[in-house]
Amino acid sequence: MTTTEKKTGLGRGLSALLGEQPAPRAPDSENQQPIMLPIEFLQRNPEQPRRHFDDEKMQQLVSSIRQQGVLQPILVRSIVGTSQYQIVAGERRWRAAGQAGLHEVPVYVRELSDREVVEVALVENMQRSDLNPVEEAQGYRTLIDQFHHTQEEVAKAVARSRSHIANMVRLLELPESVQEMLIDGRLSAGHARAILSAENPVAISETVIDRALSVRQTEKLVRDSLGKLETKSKKSSNTKVKDTDTMALESSLSEALGLKVSILQKKGNTGLLQIEYLTLEQLDDLCRRINTK
Repeated sequence: MTTTEKKTGLGRGLSALLGEQPAPRAPDSENQQPIMLPIEFLQRNPEQPRRHFDDEKMQQLVSSIRQQGVLQPILVRSIVGTSQYQIVAGERRWRAAGQAGLHEVPVYVRELSDREVVEVALVENMQRSDLNPVEEAQGYRTLIDQFHHTQEEVAKAVARSRSHIANMVRLLELPESVQEMLIDGRLSAGHARAILSAENPVAISETVIDRALSVRQTEKLVRDSLGKLETKSKKSSNTKVKDTDTMALESSLSEALGLKVSILQKKGNTGLLQIEYLTLEQLDDLCRRINTK
């Protein structure tokens, strides 16, 4: 990031960029009304966070566009030196309009930096809640790691809780084969969060799919598998196997903090409280919350 490239405020949302109110950074863009452009003048954004398009949902959108047209204009920016425009938000509508046989589509043309294009594309897609869990998690991580936004800023921009952002990013810790199960819908995000703490997430995931287990059943399966491993390892140590109350407390603390929490009980009334964080921003946020108590 260059010294002249300011960190943008995601908290203001997309309304200004989508034309619902004048964009504060584009005073030269006086016309807030959409214009019609030929479909072939538009190009997809290679940094688009969406990689998968559900066929059934696409056909529903195509049918809707055939009947009513494109109701929400597509957000684009001009490509310097050409008559072409890059799609910032609305690639699904553009694709569906082409399949529906339309020759033109309504667009908002905005002057946006490369940074803003990526940010808007990420936020717009995640606000619509139709990315798969892996795409959503990758989008959050990009906003946090690449653009240095805090989890709270991202949460406000996409109307989610900070703990939701933290929990979704953690899904990227799963092996690629398990992430593929998330992408194709064989596992839900709830299943994946339960599997995160498993000793062998791939084997657990396959069992969950084969048995068509619910999220609660998956959580129990993971606890049982960890319990068996702990029983074996604790025979040569002073650590006790976790009881139901301890696991419930771990779950409660994890939900409250948005971070993975482990409680290790030892002999007597002693023990160890372990809180895992993925980024320094998460650690800073935890310290800030503790210091304000």
